[in-house]
Amino acid sequence: MTTTVVDPPARSFRPLAGVLTAMAVSTTGTRVSAIALPWFVLATTGSATTTGLVAFAEMTPYVLVKALTGPLVDRLGPRVVSWTTDAVSAVAAGLVPLLHAHGLLPFWLLLAMVAVIGAMRGPGDLAKSVMVPEAADQAWVPMERATGLSGVTERLASTIGPAVGGGLVALMGPLAGLAVNAATFALGSLVIAVALPRGMGRPAVPGAAASSSGSSSGSEGEGEQGGYWLMFREGFAFLRSEPLLLAVIVMVGITNLLDAGFTTVLVPVWARESGNGPAAIGLTAGVMGATAVVGSLIAAAVASRLPRRTVFFAGFLLCGAPRFLVLALGAPMWVVVTVFAVGGFGSGFLNPILGAVLFERVPRHLLGRVHALGDSLAWAGIPLGGLLAGGAVALVGLIPSLLTAGLLYFATTTLTALRPEWREMDRLRGHTSTAVVEQEAEPARA
Repeated sequence: MTTTVVDPPARSFRPLAGVLTAMAVSTTGTRVSAIALPWFVLATTGSATTTGLVAFAEMTPYVLVKALTGPLVDRLGPRVVSWTTDAVSAVAAGLVPLLHAHGLLPFWLLLAMVAVIGAMRGPGDLAKSVMVPEAADQAWVPMERATGLSGVTERLASTIGPAVGGGLVALMGPLAGLAVNAATFALGSLVIAVALPRGMGRPAVPGAAASSSGSSSGSEGEGEQGGYWLMFREGFAFLRSEPLLLAVIVMVGITNLLDAGFTTVLVPVWARESGNGPAAIGLTAGVMGATAVVGSLIAAAVASRLPRRTVFFAGFLLCGAPRFLVLALGAPMWVVVTVFAVGGFGSGFLNPILGAVLFERVPRHLLGRVHALGDSLAWAGIPLGGLLAGGAVALVGLIPSLLTAGLLYFATTTLTALRPEWREMDRLRGHTSTAVVEQEAEPARA
């Protein structure tokens, strides 16, 4: 009996750099739009409820389409999905300022354009995220470090985007921010389509997991070659069998709902009522993003040696309820900025830990489906966040809304930590990704 020795693929940082660049560009534009669009609606309608409705129109298709496109990402390949959806988003985002400038943008059409952007952003964001583990394998970078770098990229873009968005809105009006959003979508599409090396982001290989385990039945490969709903059910069945991932989804789903209402309605209304204006939105978000970059950098460097559960819930304690409380108390601007800075630092540790846990526990051939379902369930409350926050402000006012949301945030991120599932966070630390097996098995079959 002879053993075939397969050389590992040559080390290359180009795939990781390309994916992170595309993520940075698209996230920057999205963060610019997150300031420009609510301010545009507030300026033209003066209604917090209408502002929440626009957020609902964007995030509902984002969540629904993202949940349903996991099998398509696995079947078509994340690269194709990423550049095509970004291209469509660029067209839709560019039409908003163009049509408004010509007086051809009634409110219903604005909602339609925003819905298209949300529907395209969902699978586009998913596809970029799915390519991170493959890029990490080609760069020979540990998964926890790769997710840390992804977190740094997201946080850095979340720093630059709000700062640029606040400045543009203050100096040139919200339509300039919406135009920048369109340009970043176009650039992100170009990076994925042209800059990544050939063969990057291919469809999931049917039967790879079965081959790697030595099985000759091919049953898993048949599942990969099955229809859309069979692939969807496989992802759902796996997610249902993972108590830790389900616990993460429930907790993050609640905090995402509260964060959505905070960002899209409560902060803009606070900025208007306090007299600080759109520049304050950009300042607070920019400072929080800057310190989150620092937190993510530290996480990328040392998170593999820290207890995940403790760090995870400590980060949520810093970045959650204090933001709501400081705005409700009418604190001076320097206090607000300080609280947001501390919260940003804590939040920088969250996504690297969550990303590493996900990539360690999910087989690569199921990653698109499981990632899509998990993200969509965790984001399911985001469309309602703006609506609920807008309705709460209209009903009881800004300060009671901030206090109630802050209390809910605190309860969610502290009581959840008592559940036993969270002890699993460190169990598979450093577990070998199935992607390495797949990449080594592929040349052997050829």
